[in-house]
Order: sequence, then C-alpha cells, then structure tokens
Amino acid sequence: MTFDAPNLKDFDARLREEAGTEPSLEVPEGEPTKKTQIIAIYGKGGIGKSFTLANLSHMMAEQGKRVLLIGCDPKSDTTSLLFGGKACPTIIETSTQKKLAGEEVQIGDVCFKRGGVFAMELGGPEVGRGCGGRGIIHGFEMLEKLGFHDWDFDYVLLDFLGDVVCGGFGLPIARDMAQKVILVASNDLQSLYVANNVCSAVDYFRKMGGNVGIAGLVVNKDDDSGEAQAFAKAVDIPVLASIPQHDDLRKKSANYTIVGTAESEWGALFGELGDNVSSAPPLRPQPLDQDGLLGLFDSKDTGADFVLEPATDADMRGSRSEAKPSLEVVYDEV
Repeated sequence: MTFDAPNLKDFDARLREEAGTEPSLEVPEGEPTKKTQIIAIYGKGGIGKSFTLANLSHMMAEQGKRVLLIGCDPKSDTTSLLFGGKACPTIIETSTQKKLAGEEVQIGDVCFKRGGVFAMELGGPEVGRGCGGRGIIHGFEMLEKLGFHDWDFDYVLLDFLGDVVCGGFGLPIARDMAQKVILVASNDLQSLYVANNVCSAVDYFRKMGGNVGIAGLVVNKDDDSGEAQAFAKAVDIPVLASIPQHDDLRKKSANYTIVGTAESEWGALFGELGDNVSSAPPLRPQPLDQDGLLGLFDSKDTGADFVLEPATDADMRGSRSEAKPSLEVVYDEV
C-alpha cells in the first residue's frame, strides 16, 4: 500500500497533550487524499453489515477496484456470504495453531478470494475465554507482520460491531487507522442508538485532533418509515443507499447468494452504493442527545413522554421504613 503506518505512540501522546485543552472546532473536511481508502463499517449486531459488505465489496471489484475485506467481528461471519457459507479460517485461531506447531502464518493460510475480492477474518476468543477487543488488536498486529502496509489495494473495508465499546473495536476511529466510517442501520431505535454512539465517538476524536469522518449511512431493511433518513439529516450525514426490506433479498442472504453483481436485479443499487462509498468525503457529524434521538420516533412507540419520578428514602426501605423525629431546629416566627 502507499500509505504510512500510523505511529501509535505519537498519536497517544498527542491525545494526552490535547485532552486538557479546549479543542478547535475548525476541522478540515474533504476528499481522502491517500491512494488506499481504509473504510470502517459500524452497526448494531445483526443489522446486516455482513450482507451489505459482502455485496458492496463484490460490486466494487466488478467496477475494477482492488478490494480487501476484513471481518473484525468475533462471530467471524463477515465473509460467510462471500464464500457461500463456508467458514474462513481466522487469523487469531490460525496464529495460535501455527505457533504451537512452531510455524509462521502465511498469507494463503488466512486470506482467500472470490470475484476479485480478497477477504479474511480476524476472529476472536470463545465466550468467557478472553477479550474480543484485545483479539482485534492482536489481529491487527498479525496483519502488520504479514505486510499489511505494503499491500496494494484501492479499498480496505473493515467490519466492526458498533454496540461494543471496548478499546479494540474503536481502533479505526481512535487511532486514525481509517479515513472514514460508514454506518449501517435500519428504521429502529436500537440500531440508530448505536449509529449515534459511533457519531459521538467520531466527533470526540475529531475534537482531539483525529481525522476520521463519517462518509454516510446505509439504511438496510428499509420499510420506508423514514426514521433512519431523519437521523441522517439530523446528524448531518448523507444516506449512501437504502436497501429495501424485500423477501428476495432475505432469501438470497439466507442462501448465501451474492446480489452485488451486474447480473442481479439488485446490481444497480449496489453499483450506486459503490460509487457513493468511493466519492463520499469524511464528514464530522453532529451527534444527538438521548431526547433528540427519541424525538425521531412517535412518542407512543418509544415512551418518550415518560416523566422521571424520583424515589424516596421510604421507597428504598420498603416495609422497614419508619418515621424518625427530625433534628432540624425550627424557630418561632417573630
């Protein structure tokens, strides 16, 4: 690749230095200038990131771009649609096995290709056996050993969970490892809550001197109710594509069938998404507060009209509650 590896120590030092100062609000925005665009895709678990990414990467490859897709989800399912449901050996698991055998990991052990797309999975620990975020960090360390910064790709797409907040999952934003972020959400409160959290993270690190921006929102399973589009307008980012809630797409996804191809009736949609992803500049979003997010929905659907009722000491004590004489001194009025 033609970009320089980030100096993480220097960036950490810069963050500490600027943490105690009032940040400038004048942050430059514009087209990415590096040849390789590294794009991190965030969204709530189960919202359809893997479906979107597999088809997007396949279409971008058809458009003549060199694309590397890296799954950074511990479920290791980012590449499953691309590879017809077959599990891709993960970098973390392969690294462990090779280390026990006294061997080194090779590219062919962890990177596979289809339709011009190169793809791999970082993987993660089993439940209760380690930190997923630390697994992400270890995976990127292994990528560097394999020569990541010398690879020649037009686009590197990173698939991250947006509803996990520990350090490893925030690397692309916190460490300037990506130029821009794409959000995937639907017309539901929980997925937009996650999208708004990612906007908050991007805004925070822009204040701290970072350069990562939001390229836009992909609305998946769009039922035309409009909440996701309203969210994008409120935080001041574009909608890159609206993928409809359609039974054919659901069946194709369940059967591990690629629709991000010119041969598919959905090809034009993913072709437009590929063009938009390529050209979208990294913007600084305007994240919403909780009331602003709830305001995108009808209050009868969210309970947004609820008024907080403070608890009392008597409430907390329950049946043990008893009146105690006050020690307050009360003076007679003159």
